[in-house]
Amino acid sequence: MTHLPHVTLNLKRVCADTRPMYGLVNQAVADLVATEWDDATWNAIRTRAGIDEDRFIATHRYDDQVTYRLVEAASEVLGVDTEKILEAFGRHWILFTGAKGWGPTLDAAGDNLLEVLQNLDALHSRVSITMPGAQMPSFDVEQRDDNTLLVQYLSRRPGLAPMAVGLLQGLGERLGDPHEVAEVSASVSEGLHVHQFLASPSPA
Repeated sequence: MTHLPHVTLNLKRVCADTRPMYGLVNQAVADLVATEWDDATWNAIRTRAGIDEDRFIATHRYDDQVTYRLVEAASEVLGVDTEKILEAFGRHWILFTGAKGWGPTLDAAGDNLLEVLQNLDALHSRVSITMPGAQMPSFDVEQRDDNTLLVQYLSRRPGLAPMAVGLLQGLGERLGDPHEVAEVSASVSEGLHVHQFLASPSPA
């Protein structure tokens, strides 16, 4: 299995593939910016993205373009690559959803990264009861003999593999089981964006 060459995201292009996304996601983007920078920076990003709302309703469904535009605007305002923005968002998502009441559900999914990933699709199924119609990604995991994890990520949404990297890193940190994550393959099949990652235990 070979490593992929570096690919720069073209969020203007992937915005064409739009679907509704719950406002909780956009709340988390705003919280990341406010936590790592400040409210003024968030307002600058929101204005650059052409977003009128200063607050998002968690249970309201917004077009995917809103989220993509916010990420692209954050990259431009902060001078940070979109990949890094998405990776930081993936890590922050774990903290944010834990603080929003999903922490106990996540804790019950397992004691280490392997166990949680094995149960993550079932957890998403439970979450979808309170968020009907949510299009959540799917994860599959295989433990190798060297204790690395081969993780397969499937999503209907394009361009979000860096977020998955951050999410895997954030999960490991939350569990006290940190892993270094690298993408090793990517493909598209019948509208599904399929990415594989190797997650290696971080050196002690």
